Amino acid sequence: MRRVDRIAEPWGDRTPYGPGEQWPVRVDTHLADGLEPEDVDRWVQSASILHSNGDAMDIAVKDGRIVGVRGRADDRVNRGRLGPKDLYGWQANGSPDRLTRPLVRRNGELVETDWETAMEAVAGRTRELLEERGPSSVGFYTSGQLFIEEYYTLGLVAHGGIGTNHVDGNTRLCTATAAAALKESFGSDGQPGSYSDIDHADTLCLYGHNMAETQSVLWTRVLDRLDGPNPPRLVCVDPRETPVARRADVHLAPRPGTNLMLMNALLRELLDRDRVDLAYVEAHAVGLAELRKTIDRCTVEQAADVCDVPADDLREAARLIGTAERLMSTVLQGFYQSHQATAAAVQVNNIHILRGMLGRPGCGLLQMNGQPTAENTRECGADGDLPGFRNWSNDAHVEDLARVWNIDPSSIPHYTAPTHAMQMMRYVEDGSIRFLYVTATNPAVSMPELRRMRSILSQDRLFLVVQDVFLTETARLADVVLPAATWGEKTGTFTNADRTVHLSEKAVDPPGEARPDLDILLDYATRLDLRDKDGAPLVTWRTPEEAFEAWKECSRGRPCDYTGITYDKLRGGSGIQWPCNEENPDGSERIYADGAFWSHPDYCEDYGRDLVTGAPASPTDYRALNPDGKAMLKAAEYLPPHDLPSEDFPFQLVTGRTLYHFHTRTKTGRAPELQAAAPEVWVEASAGDASSYGWAEGDVLRITTPRGHVTARVRVSGIRKGVLFLPFHYGYWDTRAGHEPDGDADGRAANELTPTDWDPVSKQPIFKTAAAAATRVSGSDGTPAPAPTTTASRPVGPGVPPTRGVATAQVTEESMTTTGGAR
Repeated sequence: MRRVDRIAEPWGDRTPYGPGEQWPVRVDTHLADGLEPEDVDRWVQSASILHSNGDAMDIAVKDGRIVGVRGRADDRVNRGRLGPKDLYGWQANGSPDRLTRPLVRRNGELVETDWETAMEAVAGRTRELLEERGPSSVGFYTSGQLFIEEYYTLGLVAHGGIGTNHVDGNTRLCTATAAAALKESFGSDGQPGSYSDIDHADTLCLYGHNMAETQSVLWTRVLDRLDGPNPPRLVCVDPRETPVARRADVHLAPRPGTNLMLMNALLRELLDRDRVDLAYVEAHAVGLAELRKTIDRCTVEQAADVCDVPADDLREAARLIGTAERLMSTVLQGFYQSHQATAAAVQVNNIHILRGMLGRPGCGLLQMNGQPTAENTRECGADGDLPGFRNWSNDAHVEDLARVWNIDPSSIPHYTAPTHAMQMMRYVEDGSIRFLYVTATNPAVSMPELRRMRSILSQDRLFLVVQDVFLTETARLADVVLPAATWGEKTGTFTNADRTVHLSEKAVDPPGEARPDLDILLDYATRLDLRDKDGAPLVTWRTPEEAFEAWKECSRGRPCDYTGITYDKLRGGSGIQWPCNEENPDGSERIYADGAFWSHPDYCEDYGRDLVTGAPASPTDYRALNPDGKAMLKAAEYLPPHDLPSEDFPFQLVTGRTLYHFHTRTKTGRAPELQAAAPEVWVEASAGDASSYGWAEGDVLRITTPRGHVTARVRVSGIRKGVLFLPFHYGYWDTRAGHEPDGDADGRAANELTPTDWDPVSKQPIFKTAAAAATRVSGSDGTPAPAPTTTASRPVGPGVPPTRGVATAQVTEESMTTTGGAR
């Protein structure tokens, strides 16, 4: 087999196959320079945490260090293949700037200390606030990269022990709409389809999903079908000319913010041409009459005008969808982070319900996740929802969870909806949340409107705890920094976007004094002396496997039932899809077969919301709509976006991802091959806009919104005219200055520009419809641009308090206060 440069050829060689055939095996391996497989001391089972695909792999260990990875040939997810982030991202584990000792803030500086001092500061401040201000003064903001065992422990500590309603994850930024859309249509979270549906589908639809870059191994599977016999037809909805768009039979590139109008037009075309399964709908769904009434106001011609896409292309897309015998659809950030996000994503569900394309091979629906363990954040109660997809507004569900935890039901906060991340930050801003515990995420780069976010996190009255692997931009603002072990240095389980559970075993020890996240959380719970109603310790486990067994019991009888899975069952073979229980001992490839849904009023996870306003439905409303637990066709009328282009801000800015980086680059930016492939931020512009404004490839542009400005080199691409694209990964930890821009200086983080706005249903921030301006700063050779003939009002720049350094002094427990040092 030829050697392939997996940066230049990220999807590797083709192994074509046809419909109904099994995807052929192709084992990808990368080892440190000079090593061969026979040089490896041992291989340790794991899976990837640098995207949501869940690629199974073995970690190569030599002399106590990670030295490479190899794909697992027998795993159902990837059949041995690995993507570029899988192949090279492991090198971040050995980075010399890993956090190895706890840090505390003294006299405005972060200085090293011991674990006793750091943990007593964290627990001590928690105790003080609980006594002075109550549970609502405490908040937890977590990740999409921890393990089940850690999320479940966090959920128990926060909800059952402390009693706070302020718990969410950075999954709010990328996957909240996936969960919300599934709840609206099916009454519960849980992906109906499976990756293996690609093997059977005759039509694939990717809605706002640049699979080629976000799940590169899954795209490899699609490429192998496209290059095989009887390939599927492909529909792509994306304003950019992505690798997916270039392979599509139909590429719809709507104006940002108009996805719902486009979806309503597709649905009307299906209904007008009788390309629906009315018998299936009558037997298994409710809401058809209301859907017809809403979309009757939307014609293909109207959508073509609003979305600025050819009417004939809309009709052809509807024809491919309507004539498919085995239709598979995926949805991701192009819908989730846009205007009317949940409403648009729900319409994709509506297509599958109308066509009866659920629960059968090739009839897959995946409301995709953006992070490796986002599914577990939602399952385990670390995103604010109750564990096991329990309904916080159903008293019977709360009582059942209280039984599992052996606490009084009144101890579990369920007086109102869980607090979403954006609202939590508002509570920090107004001072009602005084303690924020951040694990494995970097909101000082990933949240919208960064100048405001830095101001919020820098408040003197806030006690900020950051538990992470590196000294991130957020960690630099903290009162206490806790050094965590990462992938390959701890044991745990996690679940990918098609419900496949993998075990990741510890391969090497963490550096210095870094500890597994589970151990840190257990220490925190012990110091708080959390108890159940009988006076026994609330958290009863000490090891990852014991935590997993406790989680299994919590999941019993719920949609995400893990009771048939054990660590031993996960060792050696393939990952297993939940639900896995006595009824499904080998797991469940698909759910909702034969029209059986998890939407009965007594069982459902959520009673739903109005898709336009976000107003919640009452239990009575829900029972009247769906007394028998069917799928729900839900309609919504299109409304224009809030932030429209103007004379001063004539472009629409969208942000997103690149193939070679993950989130804020804390890991991938430290992998040489990945960093070299995408070393700096860039801005994409259309050829038409480049011609109109006199921009050339490589010119430096200043991108401006009312919130700030970013400078980046321009790439002229096939993006639609009037739209600019910035990747959001780039922060400031590796800049020459080593910190955020001061005052009115230019930034490079895309979220300097994005607004504080969110979807009314999912509460997911809107990153893809900001009005922006762009001016040329210099040519590709550094030649300054001519002075503009007119001057527009200049927005306020990023601005940030002075950066915090890391000193080398030691701090003892006796000298450490717990009231939050001045920053």
